[in-house]
Amino acid sequence: MGFFSWRTQDTDVSIANQFSSRPTFTVFMHDHLGNSWREDDYEGYGIFGVKDYYELLAEMNGLKTRDEGIGLAYAKPARPCLYPNLTSCEKWEYVNREPGNCGAQGFFYNDEEEDDDDYDNNW
Repeated sequence: MGFFSWRTQDTDVSIANQFSSRPTFTVFMHDHLGNSWREDDYEGYGIFGVKDYYELLAEMNGLKTRDEGIGLAYAKPARPCLYPNLTSCEKWEYVNREPGNCGAQGFFYNDEEEDDDDYDNNW
């Protein structure tokens, strides 16, 4: 199984996982109802605090399971859907925008490059 990772919506920084060469940092996952979950040491599998990103995506869209959330995330549905927000700040005003994916999966960084932002685009 691969890693899941995104870029924070407030800073556009890749969310590294604890197995990567980069240090982890605190990430907050927010829903449209004002709830948030805090993760201080992301493991790379989509869980922030005690809540799974894909499970929350499913719940926010009237579905029930993590598998349905994964299907929704990768199917790019024609109908509007709600997306969890991922940020580095606790106080956040929800915006219905899907967080950007991290092409390096929060792990496969090219840290020898001075600026590896292009690495995500070449993945």
